[in-house]
Amino acid sequence: MKIDEIVKKHNQEEHGRIQFSGAILFGTESEIKFEQSYGFANRSDKIKNTTNTRFGIASGCKIFTAIAICQLVDKGLLEFSTLLSDLGMNINKFDPRITVHHLLTHTSGIPDYFDEEFMTDFESLWETVPMYSITSPKCFLPMFQDRPMKFDPGTQFSYNNAGFIVLGLIVEKLTGLSFNDYVQEHIFQVCGMNDSGYFRMDQLPERTAIGYVGNDDHWKTNIYSLPIVGGPDGGAYTTVHDFVKFWDALMGYRLLSKQLTEKMLHPHIKDSEFIHYGYGVWIEIRNNEIFKYFVMGSDPGVVMQSSYYPESKAEVHVLANVDEGAGLIASKIDEVIIAKQKNE
Repeated sequence: MKIDEIVKKHNQEEHGRIQFSGAILFGTESEIKFEQSYGFANRSDKIKNTTNTRFGIASGCKIFTAIAICQLVDKGLLEFSTLLSDLGMNINKFDPRITVHHLLTHTSGIPDYFDEEFMTDFESLWETVPMYSITSPKCFLPMFQDRPMKFDPGTQFSYNNAGFIVLGLIVEKLTGLSFNDYVQEHIFQVCGMNDSGYFRMDQLPERTAIGYVGNDDHWKTNIYSLPIVGGPDGGAYTTVHDFVKFWDALMGYRLLSKQLTEKMLHPHIKDSEFIHYGYGVWIEIRNNEIFKYFVMGSDPGVVMQSSYYPESKAEVHVLANVDEGAGLIASKIDEVIIAKQKNE
């Protein structure tokens, strides 16, 4: 597979706008077949990205939140049918019929602090709420808890960031740990994801890419565009190599039991002709078979897609520190994989 040619063609087509800047890895559990980095992790100091660079992954880390909840179910501390009202969460105006399952599948109907059906400018949120004040899940509550419900629980699919904030609050309530500490201990450490974490944007560790907004000629960093530290709905940092460790641990049942893993990866909700949603993970189904599981994320200065193909046990991870490119490149790689499967 000539992934490098896909990237070069993408960059030629995007000339004058924004070149792909990030890292790509393609391989299987036993063999890395391609890895390459592009662009700069720090444009001012001309520090290049590498395949060991840590990138923000935005909503790509919703899968970590889903796994945390499934681990609590595995331990008997929670059920997917548990009502939000029975957990004593004390969140105003929310329908008492909302379950954990509804939150995990974006079918709860709760209001969102950033509703992607109607809003496109994530940066505008911080004009009234300082981004440096958002340091934990509870900091988001004033941004959505007093708004009216969007629809009755279970009646629609509507991608919802606030629902995953609430899931993070459930993790904190039932474990006594901060959400970020829980993920670090029970997911990242278990997988051996030693380069991953929820880092403060004003305290980034070595080998971490700065996110860039704008085009190649007129750019700025995303330091004022996102919450100062990530949480249950997005904002972790990781590498393409750590994503390999993550999928291998998940598919090897080291994070969850086989039963709970299958429950999480089940296509619970249909979003479009080919795309379904499990718990914190997108699922593409072709010819009545699962083509791939994937997570994706997009924030100012961040775009990514990480995919696992169950038939071949192959993985493709595309992480970037710019606004565009990862999804388009990932879709071109998908086309190559689909063509290859047809010819076999």
